[in-house]
Amino acid sequence: MEIERKFLIDTLPENLSDYPYHQLEQGYLCTEPVVRIRRENDDYYLTYKSKGLMVREEYNLPLTKEAYEHLLPKIDGILISKKRYLIPLLENLTIELDIFEGKLAPLYLAEVEFDSEEAANAFIPPEWFGKDVTYSSEYHNITLSRKKL
Repeated sequence: MEIERKFLIDTLPENLSDYPYHQLEQGYLCTEPVVRIRRENDDYYLTYKSKGLMVREEYNLPLTKEAYEHLLPKIDGILISKKRYLIPLLENLTIELDIFEGKLAPLYLAEVEFDSEEAANAFIPPEWFGKDVTYSSEYHNITLSRKKL
């Protein structure tokens, strides 16, 4: 089960270069259910996600580079490219700060995953977080991949 809150970011933290990041590339093969392929640095995945906004099922299966490259021409919409910074937060939480590249730049989104709905609902975001878009499907990556730019 994936339980996460999502926020727009207007201003990036000054010390961003102090944190590790992954280079991500992802595309969508299906919308209902959501089926996605992703490259994360040199690792490759096929992901299934159920419907939902803050809470939904998610399964990640490993792919080979060859399988990823075979599926890549089959995606619908644009291939999303972004850097995902991993910023530690109190209470063993991590901010996943996505800096979108290419056609979706200069979009910045932060996600925080939780162990329970109660923890997600009680979360008080850092001051540098912008608008809470958890309940807006407009900022799901699958929606962004189909955006007319």
